[in-house]
Parts: sequence; C-alpha cells; structure tokens
Amino acid sequence: MTQYTYKYPRPAVTADCVVMTKEATPQVLLIERGFDPYKGCWAFPGGFMNMDETTEQCAIRELEEETGLEVTDLQQIGAYSKVNRDPRGRTVTVAYLIVIDAPVAVIGQDDAAKAQWFPIDALPPLAFDHEDIMRDAIKMYQYIY
Repeated sequence: MTQYTYKYPRPAVTADCVVMTKEATPQVLLIERGFDPYKGCWAFPGGFMNMDETTEQCAIRELEEETGLEVTDLQQIGAYSKVNRDPRGRTVTVAYLIVIDAPVAVIGQDDAAKAQWFPIDALPPLAFDHEDIMRDAIKMYQYIY
C-alpha cells in the first residue's frame, strides 16, 4: 500500500453509541469514563476508529469493549464536528442509535470504569458534546417509536 503525505491536518474519527430501551420510560446506557479527559464523568460508549474499520464497525466494537453488550442493528444519528468538542484534538464523531427491548446486564470494561442504565428523564451531566447527541437521539427515537 502506498503511503501519502498531505500538507493538510486530518481530524481523528470516533463513533459513539446511544443505546436506549423500548420501555414506557426509556433507559439509556452510559459509561463512567476511567481516564481523562472527563475522568469520572458519564458519556456514551464509544471511541476511536481503527484504520481498517468503518464507523459502524467501530461503534459495535467499542460498545462491546466498554460494556460487554453485543449488537448488530444500529442506525446513524449523525456526525458531530464542533471544533472544540474533544480536548484531545480535532475529532469528528459519528453517533449511532441502538434500541433494545429492556436493559441487559452490562459491566464497565476497557477504559470505562462503570457501565450503567439511566432513566431518560434522570440523566447525569454528560461529557464532550454528548448532550447535543442525546437531544438528537431522543428526536430520532420518538420519530421511530
């Protein structure tokens, strides 16, 4: 494979998973971040895309690595590219909605200190720009269900 050098900087790409349940009061799966930035804060499971995977594959992999939850069905919510959304550097994320019937057992793994379900009407403050993503996920969920 030929390697190219570009004079333009390139952003990192991540994928984030908004996992919601189909209940009267839906619940959302969050992880407590184990490392900085935002160590100890709540966020969606997600992380950096590998060079040999799509954002969908990244989302599925990161969700399983951080919570133990295995999924195959996900729908893209959108791409989020605010310039300062990640203090580690220029990062664009693609967020996905995953809807399951009810909460399942999860455990914080990899760089997640904890994984926990929260009622949608009692979410803690979220890291990064995840509150923006959550608003869009709720709109998408309400449209679908």
